[in-house]
Amino acid sequence: MQWNLRNESFNCVVLRSAQDDTHCVMTLSRVVEALLFSAQKPLSIPEIVMAIKSAGDEDLPNEFSHARQAEVAAALEQLKIEYIEQERAFQLIEKAEGWQLGTDPKYAPWVRELFPAPKPARLSAPALETLAIIAYRQPITRADVEAVRGVNIDGVLQTLMERGLVKIAGRAEIPGRPLLYETTQFFLDHFGLRNLDELPNVEELRRRDLPVARSTPAPSESTPGSPANSG
Repeated sequence: MQWNLRNESFNCVVLRSAQDDTHCVMTLSRVVEALLFSAQKPLSIPEIVMAIKSAGDEDLPNEFSHARQAEVAAALEQLKIEYIEQERAFQLIEKAEGWQLGTDPKYAPWVRELFPAPKPARLSAPALETLAIIAYRQPITRADVEAVRGVNIDGVLQTLMERGLVKIAGRAEIPGRPLLYETTQFFLDHFGLRNLDELPNVEELRRRDLPVARSTPAPSESTPGSPANSG
């Protein structure tokens, strides 16, 4: 069977059979859907546009080679609404690094049976409290976190770093140049946030006065889990 390609509009391509009048409609949103379905990670709008523009060959010219970011963004919103209206078992999720197809959470009890790996241990209350302080006041020193919590956080901080939720962001320009800590990209993904501005009550908690460590000279801080610097 031979197929003739005819461009109906920028966002719609009709593939019509040479033998009969049957046809299928290819739209920009369907191309975007195919990319999201095949991707192993979230795709940003620029990544989607690049993939669309790079496609095409002699047998099937690329009718969407001039796709713009605004049109791809509109196609994503169209798909998102479509999945909701049709009550599909999956949904379109916007993450910090892009868009991704994912199972609707209400089907989790069944989907979970396909992945019987042991669940990771939950974070303790002290770890969650420490993580919250870092998230809202980052970058922040260990001493300042301890000033808020009133206890030593060495073990908790090490756990958060091993889980990939917190990382070293540099050193503070104060005596002793202690390490600064901040949350990671995985932190955003783990809690379903696109950015830190989506933290609950973020502006109020960022403005609230919290205890800070006393500014006294201290030895240079070493990286958690490593021996202290000498000299």
